[in-house]
Amino acid sequence: YESVNMDLIYGLPLQTPETFNETLDQVISLKPHRIALYAYAHLPERFKPQRRIHENDIPSAKNKITMLSLAIEKFLEAGYVYVGMDHFALPNDSLAIAKRQGRLHRNFQGYSTQPDCDIIALGVSAIGRVGANYNQNSKELEDYYDHLNHGRFPIVKGLVLSKDDIVRRAVIMEIMCQGRLDFESIELAYLINFKEYFSSEINLLKNFEEKKFVEFDDAGIQVTDTGWFFVRAIAMIFDRYLQLDQNRKRFSKIL
Repeated sequence: YESVNMDLIYGLPLQTPETFNETLDQVISLKPHRIALYAYAHLPERFKPQRRIHENDIPSAKNKITMLSLAIEKFLEAGYVYVGMDHFALPNDSLAIAKRQGRLHRNFQGYSTQPDCDIIALGVSAIGRVGANYNQNSKELEDYYDHLNHGRFPIVKGLVLSKDDIVRRAVIMEIMCQGRLDFESIELAYLINFKEYFSSEINLLKNFEEKKFVEFDDAGIQVTDTGWFFVRAIAMIFDRYLQLDQNRKRFSKIL
């Protein structure tokens, strides 16, 4: 292997900014090449073991923001590059190099240096993608093996992207991976007029422009250095399904 990755979770039950600060010092001392920083998602209605956790033991939103700020500050001071959306890497790591060279990609597992490609789903609940088609395997082990034992693919859910989905996927990927949207490249690839097609989204982005998270020019939209820390929220503007259902509970929350 060429690099060591560490997944780090903040907002865990009974975790405090003080104890998390100690954890950060330990992580930095180990000097992993990559760090993925995630917020703990408390979903007891979905995950039965979480029902044993007392709500009062979960850190407050204020403390979670403090933990996130501590992590960002310490990782940057330690020489890590903020790749984007929870990911940090040392400057000589392939992820950091790919970001500098504009070759960064993203899939279900996070950022990658591999070009956009089809993904075959293997295992319980795994999600696959072939072209404009997505599929998910059964989440139940017994059902999963029952399909296999009868010579059937264990697929229980599928989705075929519409043309609009495909356009929006490309836009979201550009924002999350490159931090830059070039109007002309999207227009040529999908035969649209960007400013007309995404007029409502551009209006919503004005709020981020006022906060200095994005900058507009004649050719496109640029995510600022500060904006990189909010790139998920910026990309979500172009997610039509989220915009149609702002009150829907989501697995990944922004903090």
